[in-house]
Amino acid sequence: MTIRLGLQIPNFSYGTAVSDIFPTVVAQAREAEQAGFDSVFVMDHLYQLPGIGAPEEPMLEAYTLLGALASATENVQLGTLVTGNTYRNPTLLAKEITTLDVISQGRAVLGIGTGWFQLEHDSLGYEFGTFTDRFNKLDEALEIILPMLKGDRVTYDGRYYKTQEAFANPRFRDHIPLMIGGSGEKKTIPLAARHFDHLNIIAGFDELPRKVSVVNQACEKIDRDPATLETSVLAVALIGEQYTADLIPDDFKQQAVYGAPEQVAQQLKEKVFDAGVDGVILSGFTVGGYTPGGVTAVAEALKPLISG
Repeated sequence: MTIRLGLQIPNFSYGTAVSDIFPTVVAQAREAEQAGFDSVFVMDHLYQLPGIGAPEEPMLEAYTLLGALASATENVQLGTLVTGNTYRNPTLLAKEITTLDVISQGRAVLGIGTGWFQLEHDSLGYEFGTFTDRFNKLDEALEIILPMLKGDRVTYDGRYYKTQEAFANPRFRDHIPLMIGGSGEKKTIPLAARHFDHLNIIAGFDELPRKVSVVNQACEKIDRDPATLETSVLAVALIGEQYTADLIPDDFKQQAVYGAPEQVAQQLKEKVFDAGVDGVILSGFTVGGYTPGGVTAVAEALKPLISG
């Protein structure tokens, strides 16, 4: 698994009819693939998130969408950034991700996290609980999902989940790359070091050098080569000369890059790659929808940073 340059599609509000939503998503994914992005991600949410739009704005279910994108693309890795563990029984998630891997001919990435959007849980009837509850659920879920992905039959009797000879067939690969999102130094990063191929660090740019140091320490503590745990950052990218620092809300200033493609590339070099993070996943691009060409322009500007 290598993620040097990924695209996250964060919304489906394109000012179009519902019939045009999916074709617009396909256009973005195909442009990213042709431009040299190595991965395309969607959010695993059922309502739109605060800061992006109102809950009522269009939101497609992630794994249904990824299955369709698998037929519309040929090379990019496909996944969620990241799956909310609380929304599915782990055995169902194991079936969904192995099915996606079959459909995509080995391009699935299992991104997973604890889940955090309380409004979705309360509105749709999913138990939210405390962060500790959700983290413990994730820990149990991994005890089921990971062996199922390898082809094992899993019998498990935990506090939250129970299975009896659970298995997932068919499978395209014995190992589907695993990504976790977060930056908690006591729980998430050590969990990433134990089980995951990739850590998407959710933190401000100013925090990245410290987070990379903690990742390295967590790996070394369990005798894992830190180079085997890839890292990336999700960055909001506002592409266009009309975007300036003054237009970025204070809450996003430490996670946003902006301006002409060359300016965006320079900001990512200084804020992400120079901090020791391996890759970047870009979200946003323009305000108000999808503008063809922006994805390609950014990829061209970033090529010197991500080649090799």
